Amino acid sequence: MGEGHDPRSWASTIKTRYVIVRYVFRAAMADKVIAVDPSAGITLPRRRKAEAAMQIPTVQEVDQLLAQAESQRVSTRKGFQAYVALCAFAGLRLGEAAGVQVGDIDFLRRQLMVTRQLQREGSTYATRPPKYGSERVVYLPDELLAILSEHIKAHVGDSDPQQWLFTVAGQPMYDNAVTWRWRATRRAAGLPKVRLHDLRHFYASGLMAAGCDVVTVRRALGHATATTTLNTYSHLWPTAEDRTRAAAGELARDALETATTSSGRLKVELEAESLGNLHHRGEAGVAIC
Repeated sequence: MGEGHDPRSWASTIKTRYVIVRYVFRAAMADKVIAVDPSAGITLPRRRKAEAAMQIPTVQEVDQLLAQAESQRVSTRKGFQAYVALCAFAGLRLGEAAGVQVGDIDFLRRQLMVTRQLQREGSTYATRPPKYGSERVVYLPDELLAILSEHIKAHVGDSDPQQWLFTVAGQPMYDNAVTWRWRATRRAAGLPKVRLHDLRHFYASGLMAAGCDVVTVRRALGHATATTTLNTYSHLWPTAEDRTRAAAGELARDALETATTSSGRLKVELEAESLGNLHHRGEAGVAIC
């Protein structure tokens, strides 16, 4: 089962496969090919709660991964840093990042059009629409645009807008070519358990921490509905209690800052008045003498 042996971490994938297989068996029963559905009565593993199953890398860990993604060895991970950056700072899925072409990036508007994904099909690849029809515009930070610009200069060098952003031997980099590069990257970073999809969670959590609402996060991630976004990330969203504390804290800071400023100004005025009185008394004393 790949990374980890807890079947609950694979519950969603297992259910998807089960539904497909059961559909085949039911069709076979309808055609009288088989008499009984052998998939009936199977107990599927329970899905883990989102807060228990989700792993979100820290800022320091993402920095380590980016630092190790750009290998200088021949035919290894040259140019992979930009791929990791797209997943971490634009929230792209594996196939979506693999499917980016140069013309999808609008450096003037600072945005990326997500219009396709690459999937394995036999010994080659197939170009398909993003998952759940989630074509979307992703707004890119200047730091990511700089990484992509440098990547194009160093590794693409072709002004053709239909040129793939990430290639291996002239072909788009997808599926296993991405997976083994990612495993080499996380191993070099000393983070063997971080999944590539965890970078998407890192991106989502950053949007929420910055105060983005559910609609904004849904659009950025390409979720089919806001319900999907809430079901996945509701445990990360600030609660009413968190927002109340934050609002009260901001009020307190503003009030205390104002009070400190006023107190300091009053203290200065009192000191100035005191000095003025002393000076006046001194002048008066000289006059009497």
